[in-house]
Amino acid sequence: MRIAIAAGLAATALLAIPAQAQVKVGLITSLSGPVASIGVPYAKGFAAFQAGTTEAAGKKLTFIQIDDASDPSAAARAAKKLIEEDHVDVIVGSAGTPTTLAAYGVAYEAKVPMIITANGLVTGERGSWEITIPQPVPLMISADIEQMKKAGVKTIGYIGYSDAWGDLVYDGLVKAVEPAGMKVVANERYARADTSVTPQILKIMALRPDAVFTGGSGSPGALPHLALAERGYRGHVYSTHAIINSEFVRIGGAAVEGMIAPTGPMVVAEQLPASNPIKAVALKFRELYETANKEKSNDAFAAYGYDALLILADAVGRAKGTPGTAEYRLSLRDAIVSTTELVGTHGVYTYKPGERYGSDERSRVLVRLEKGQWKLVE
Repeated sequence: MRIAIAAGLAATALLAIPAQAQVKVGLITSLSGPVASIGVPYAKGFAAFQAGTTEAAGKKLTFIQIDDASDPSAAARAAKKLIEEDHVDVIVGSAGTPTTLAAYGVAYEAKVPMIITANGLVTGERGSWEITIPQPVPLMISADIEQMKKAGVKTIGYIGYSDAWGDLVYDGLVKAVEPAGMKVVANERYARADTSVTPQILKIMALRPDAVFTGGSGSPGALPHLALAERGYRGHVYSTHAIINSEFVRIGGAAVEGMIAPTGPMVVAEQLPASNPIKAVALKFRELYETANKEKSNDAFAAYGYDALLILADAVGRAKGTPGTAEYRLSLRDAIVSTTELVGTHGVYTYKPGERYGSDERSRVLVRLEKGQWKLVE
């Protein structure tokens, strides 16, 4: 009898202990398919965060990750599953612009906040349930333009993806060059899965531009550079932050040596002055990345994934209500879009309602590839 009473008292005591609140986080990235060279680093960045903590403000963060296989339809299905079956409070992802936009369409309709890790800007009221982590294209291209001015560039040939990302880069480039007295003389495109861009490169070279600007990303982004090298091009070559990737460097090899691109400070963290607040966060990320992935961090994309979860953890600390409810998702959304001066690996993030990007000039540096390593351009 005493044993039964004691057991009953113990059970009562356990019931009196409140269960830890749980925030469910859906992670969508491209672990396979043409965008995997970007999606895999994102997943490694998520793992780096989890190596540091799986809690925020006393709440447990439960992560559910799905591979969208670089397919927009699969990304939409992944978002639907995460929302309807797993009942996530927030979605983070994806790796490419098309997959990101597909996933966000589902998240918006369900009123689930989404932290976008690729450039997938959605304007107007429809974009009110998302923020974007990577720096906006115009901010980054402006760094290229300043360098082009110094090099005396007047004409530019463009080659980029035949999708939303290629359009985003081209539009940003055209708007940036005109005030600088430059002109884009070619607009060539290719698909991410293409294996040759020789015809496009021949058209660009026939125009003899002072520089070539590429609008690719990850490993497929190396294709134009390889074609330029094969044709003996010796002019200036510029790109965006979307090519700061180990697979791009590996596949590009000697063909991408000397190229210039903007990126977040994390990529050259050890080259930053000690007074830069980003330096300490970036170096801490590198430690956690190595712990989680048993390798050194050597691209920009993993850090975008890490920063997304830093922002989420900060927002969880300010959100009100009970996770798993519509009220909580709304409060979490409001907390995310009001993030203020949060130091990450790629910048100091401040978001405002109606503004999708949280980066400013502190989030960019210009780098040149030298002997396979990115070096800070003063």
